[in-house]
Amino acid sequence: MDDSNDNAAPEARLVRAHGRVQGVGFRENCVRYARRNGVAGWVRNRHDGSVEALLQGSVLQLERMCVWLRSGVPGARVDALEVEAAAVPSPQLEGFERLPTM
Repeated sequence: MDDSNDNAAPEARLVRAHGRVQGVGFRENCVRYARRNGVAGWVRNRHDGSVEALLQGSVLQLERMCVWLRSGVPGARVDALEVEAAAVPSPQLEGFERLPTM
């Protein structure tokens, strides 16, 4: 179900998950959840063991995605989730992709 408000300007968040988030299907689950819920952006592993994502969508979509990131991936353990406001890319993101490790 897509609860985005077509009249609201999209927002963006840069999110970093720390804990047991690599090697447990975190990125693939993130891609599926985002696509199913109309969130645009990308996700990638970081060399420090964290997972980073740029999320674009309505405020409600972003809030729901961040709640899901904390506990929605079976086998993962998120010890900390850093969420920062980010500039909406221009042009705006379309779709949700998995990027190479950085």
